[in-house]
Amino acid sequence: MTVKLIRNAYESGLTMAAVLLCWGSALALEGAAGLHTDVLVLAVALTLTLAASQRTADTRRRLTALVLLPMAAGASIFLGRLIASHYPVGAAVYTAGMALAIWIRRYGPAATKAGTLIALPLVALLVVPGPALPPEAQSGLVTWSWSALIAALACATVWLVQGLADRFGPWHPDPAPTPPPRRSRLHPRPSTRMALQMAAGIAAAFTLGRLLFDDHWPWVVLTAYVAASGNRGRTDVLRKGIERLIGACVGTLLATGLAAAGITGHTAVALMFTVLTIALWLRPLNYAYWAAGMTCALSLLLGYFGQNAATLLPTRLEGIAVGAVLSVASAWWLLPVRKRTGPGVLRPART
Repeated sequence: MTVKLIRNAYESGLTMAAVLLCWGSALALEGAAGLHTDVLVLAVALTLTLAASQRTADTRRRLTALVLLPMAAGASIFLGRLIASHYPVGAAVYTAGMALAIWIRRYGPAATKAGTLIALPLVALLVVPGPALPPEAQSGLVTWSWSALIAALACATVWLVQGLADRFGPWHPDPAPTPPPRRSRLHPRPSTRMALQMAAGIAAAFTLGRLLFDDHWPWVVLTAYVAASGNRGRTDVLRKGIERLIGACVGTLLATGLAAAGITGHTAVALMFTVLTIALWLRPLNYAYWAAGMTCALSLLLGYFGQNAATLLPTRLEGIAVGAVLSVASAWWLLPVRKRTGPGVLRPART
């Protein structure tokens, strides 16, 4: 366990080094070009999510990321504007995009990696608090061209830090396991089932999120996505939903204490990075640690943008609970993925 914690600390340190490098570069761009602070949030969100998928990537995969990620990031900005102006249409397009990113896994490992890259900016769109910002802060949000540049910058910083670590660091990443080729006997295929489950969960999250939480619908949608992503069966989705809810409760208590202490400004930013580092370190042990850290960090972020994070925390918890329930319901009742009982043996999940 001690060795694992040390290795986790090393990997989380690499990720945060890339995050801080990208954040610093985006900060310089913000000052030079007169951009809005949300470019910094986008830089952090993309770098955090990209680092894990690129840790064992070869040159071909990295070049693919350099092409796809900026394109997807630029398109996500148009999608964000569409959601803000025509919510039902934007929600439908977002849902279709997430489902497509999962459905194309049927075409092999390369398509799976491409789907992951397409999904990253869509997830970041839920983290960057555009609709949740005060009205005076919503003008001048990042444009598609700057968003694409930030995505390319995230790629460059991740590769730089990971490349230096591979060359001079004490550990090299474990190679990604290659699953043996096996044609599934399920009809529809698992990728199709997971895509439909994701679409159902996210569509319901968009609907109930707007009805119940108004502009704070991203909390519901983000939870529905997180709980269903990497779906290995109904029990897996249920476990992740519970872990995210427990982690969010802990993060809520922590954020409430920080808000009561009056932590704001640059101190809040430094504390946010500290919390993210610790959450990254402990994430491999249990997803609840990451959920707690993200809840606390996002609360600090909303406080930095001028919102009273403490008063919104109960609403955030309610949104997370609703998203988790929707994701679990879609995984349990809509074409549930079968479980394996032995090598090459499949059986349907119990109903």
